[in-house]
Amino acid sequence: MNLTLRIWRQSGPQDKGRMVTYQVDDVSPDMSFLEMLDVLNERLILAGEEPVAFDHDCREGICGMCGLMINGDAHGPQRGTTACQLHMRQFSDGETIDIEPWRARAFPVIKDLVVNRNAFDKIIAAGGYVTAPTGSAPEAHSVPVAKADADAAFESAACIGCGACVAACPNGSGMLFTAAKVTQLSLLPQGQPERYTRVIGMVDAHDEAGFGGCTNAGECTVVCPKGIPLTTIGRLNRDYLTATTRHAETPGT
Repeated sequence: MNLTLRIWRQSGPQDKGRMVTYQVDDVSPDMSFLEMLDVLNERLILAGEEPVAFDHDCREGICGMCGLMINGDAHGPQRGTTACQLHMRQFSDGETIDIEPWRARAFPVIKDLVVNRNAFDKIIAAGGYVTAPTGSAPEAHSVPVAKADADAAFESAACIGCGACVAACPNGSGMLFTAAKVTQLSLLPQGQPERYTRVIGMVDAHDEAGFGGCTNAGECTVVCPKGIPLTTIGRLNRDYLTATTRHAETPGT
């Protein structure tokens, strides 16, 4: 395939940035999207030009590093797929593809397609620790967990923290990510001691980081590569309401 790429180029956080057009020829439909960018970068380097900076790591759809807006869609047109697992067969010969970084106030651009997602780390840090006895691992059957709770907790734990939910949200909200990290613990016995202090701390960190408020637009769940449902945010809201009510009734708890 022969493709026209319109890529966001920004030399640094203070640079205004612009879209730059590149032509890429002889693209195999079996290439991944990131492999196609590698081909472009090899040609740019050989031509003495600055390669396009983009985040990547595992290239197996599990690390959450690859964050690209492709033709206005977070991770591209194929649902349930990260950009590194997106193949060029999803595009047509002669097509023009727009590639941009995540667009959110909480994710400032570092360079080109790379953004700073440290705000997610602050939310995780605000969750604190989980109380657990030290020593050898307990017998697995000694802590019974209902099948429905185990499945829902695993569903939330599948979040890879890529930030697609933030990029797709019209408000720039990170509530789906926050909800996933809150509920994966709140549904399990090990997460109960800090359950309500955790949800308050993580929601406060979310707001302080500059993310927008959630209005249940649902765009986050559409682009989530792991298919985390909107009901996850409902669980967070329920826990947050309970936590703030308890705090109001018993200050200091």
